[in-house]
Amino acid sequence: MTAVKTLLEIPELRLRLRTGSALLAREISRIYVTELPDPGRYVSAGEVVLTGLLWWRELGDADPWVATLARAGVAAVVASGADTGGIPEEVVRACTQHRIPLLEVPADLSFAVITERVVLALAADRGRAPSGARKRLLSTADASLPVLLRQGAEELGVPCWVLSGTGRVIGGTVPAAPPVEWFNPGRERTVHDEYSLLPIGGRFVIPWILAVRSPETDDLADELAGLISLARARADQVRRMADRAAEPLFTALAGGSGDLAAAFASSGRTAPVRVVLARTPDDGPALASELLTDLLTEAPASFGVVGEDAYAVVEADERWPPQWASIARHRLSTVERFIDVSRVFAGVSGPATVDGLRGAAQEAVHAVEVAARRGEPLAVVAGEDIPAHRLLIAGAPDELRRSVRERVLGTLLAYDTAQGTDLVRTVRVFLECSSSPTAAAKALHVHVNTLRYRIARASELLGLDLNDFTTQVDVYLALQA
Repeated sequence: MTAVKTLLEIPELRLRLRTGSALLAREISRIYVTELPDPGRYVSAGEVVLTGLLWWRELGDADPWVATLARAGVAAVVASGADTGGIPEEVVRACTQHRIPLLEVPADLSFAVITERVVLALAADRGRAPSGARKRLLSTADASLPVLLRQGAEELGVPCWVLSGTGRVIGGTVPAAPPVEWFNPGRERTVHDEYSLLPIGGRFVIPWILAVRSPETDDLADELAGLISLARARADQVRRMADRAAEPLFTALAGGSGDLAAAFASSGRTAPVRVVLARTPDDGPALASELLTDLLTEAPASFGVVGEDAYAVVEADERWPPQWASIARHRLSTVERFIDVSRVFAGVSGPATVDGLRGAAQEAVHAVEVAARRGEPLAVVAGEDIPAHRLLIAGAPDELRRSVRERVLGTLLAYDTAQGTDLVRTVRVFLECSSSPTAAAKALHVHVNTLRYRIARASELLGLDLNDFTTQVDVYLALQA
């Protein structure tokens, strides 16, 4: 059994116990690296949590963080104080209070060494001899995904790929990856023709899959999948830390207050940009945020959550695919096989400068609302595909829209109500038929003279000339409002 005390007995780690001497017999299930200020969704019983304390910013941060780990039942915390001038005393006190062993990492020791040694100890405990291939693979434990895939392909002797549940190829050692649809989410391993597909563990909703060009795999492929899971978690933490700088930007975009130019500058993005919004009404913003992160990989982006919506500000350079809405719809339809999601709506604005950012955000919000009204469970709408007059009306306050509708159409609406007529519909069809009496009469299945009479009567009631272009614009906008 690999216990917490085993870590203290590994000479090259040189770990120092800060608190929890009576709890060292706790069994270790795996090691997990995190810098999240709220890691509750990602930790579980028996884990050793490895951290550089980047989540600790000020007094008061430690107790809720450690309490979250205690509720999850983690085995121990292994922390480095290299970036904080040593482990803060309040972290030690919180670990003591919540009964979690705290081990301190020497400032000159790499997390990769710790990860490698812990994984080797767990492998040996499970009766798997640490072969040379496994040692070489584990030596890249804290490497990026491309490095891990190259090392894994070299040790396995076959090409490897990582696929997302949305169908996106995240990485691979050669082109022509197998389709993610071959993977059976109900199995630990799927064999299809000459390929094996393995699930990559982790606490993300959207799954990742390791594909290996071989119908036979050994424990080394499982080890590679585990290391890729750690790499994904690390990359997610790095992104979340970077997104902290963009929090004021999303607050300003959603609430309409704050210094937008300064917030944009601090986000690190470069104009022009697009604003993308995702909403999962039945599942909350966490799922919407994860989906948005997976859907936006082509260009640099910042992500944030405001209320129930997930936002992204994406640089609108040459990397942005012109058919992004279609691509996003396809990816959402693919991921349905792997996750239980009832409704997803996404909207994207056109490119905007800093001065036009709030307008772009409003355009994205309206695009999401248009997507929701389509009656489809998964819908993506680009603001550029919405007529300009609808965007203008959508941006007007409800009170103003009601006022305009009443001022322009009030007498006609009252007449229809009193007489049981439908002159408002006649006017709408007439305008939508480009003011053509013949086309409008055909659409309404009436004689053209009847149509002309109705339009003349509507003009009389409104006190307007419905054959005048400017008047037509005003009336049509009031009808849309």
